[in-house]
Amino acid sequence: MENGTSSGSSSRSETYEAIKNGSWFSQFLNGCNPWMARYVYSLIFLVANLLAWAIRDYGRAALTVLRKLKICKGEQNCIGAEGVLRMSLGCFLFYFSMYLSTVGTKKVHSSRDRWHSGWWSAKLVMWFGLTIIPFSMPSSIIQLYGEIAHFGAGVFLLVQLISVISFICWLNEFCQSKKDAERCHVHVMLLATTAYIICIVGIILMYIWYAPDSSCLLNIFFITWTLFLIQFMTSVSLHPKVNAGYLTPAIMGLYVVFICWCAIRSEPAGESCNRKAEASERTDWLSIISFVVALLAMVIATFSTGIDSQCFQFCRKEDNQDEEALPYGYGFFHLVFATGAMYFAMLLIGWNTHHPMKK
Repeated sequence: MENGTSSGSSSRSETYEAIKNGSWFSQFLNGCNPWMARYVYSLIFLVANLLAWAIRDYGRAALTVLRKLKICKGEQNCIGAEGVLRMSLGCFLFYFSMYLSTVGTKKVHSSRDRWHSGWWSAKLVMWFGLTIIPFSMPSSIIQLYGEIAHFGAGVFLLVQLISVISFICWLNEFCQSKKDAERCHVHVMLLATTAYIICIVGIILMYIWYAPDSSCLLNIFFITWTLFLIQFMTSVSLHPKVNAGYLTPAIMGLYVVFICWCAIRSEPAGESCNRKAEASERTDWLSIISFVVALLAMVIATFSTGIDSQCFQFCRKEDNQDEEALPYGYGFFHLVFATGAMYFAMLLIGWNTHHPMKK
């Protein structure tokens, strides 16, 4: 851990010196800094998200020009949803190509390391080309990709879940260590209490917004199951043989409530059990802020999961003192972004390739 921190600090100091000496741009082009490359890939992913949203809500007139869109038969909402899938496919192709070309990279300063961290002019052209290609494909291929994207988005959620669990376990071990237990006691209790309060409030609001009457059995089941999971996790965590404290189930409960809320709110607005969607058809500043926060949260979650390949190692290796070792797994990093492209497509079309989404 200390080695990773020191290497990260040295990389940041080298970046600062490069900027100070005016050689930052040449480092950027030549690919000397894999730490900086992470942010460029995240920026490309953010731009792809924004373009997919713009196509869905504002690109319908342009998409109607494409004669290959035969499935939608001129329905504007459906055309927008198909445009999202085409944008997502282009983003997926870019990151999956990067995965194939960087997986198995072992050492820095190798040819594949330079490809990952540099050659930005070529990669921007590559990204632009792979983004344009899906818009010339027939709708049948796009619909097939939409079905596959359900599975890819599920893989992304599973990978993200494992990464979140890894982080929570690390945080819990840090707070319970002999060195920091005394100092972190108040902070842990305050954080856990706040998390439980947010979980309870969130569950109550979901019952009010998405289960207004007894006929909404599916929504009631998911919300009640979420409440049960929080109670079950707390009971297991407090068991004498586990003794993990309140922090782990509290933070994990926040994540479970968030996932449940994301799933239920994807229900179409026309459904009688989704009164919240009917009440929020008029766009206001709260809706805009919620959208921006959700978009940034998805990009940050993809970014943080992509650099956390260590959580998928069954046997943790000791810190490698080799200066030639990679700071993170390049292949895994790009694979997470590829599945993240499928995930943002599912979010923007409500996980239903055959149902038109409203603006």
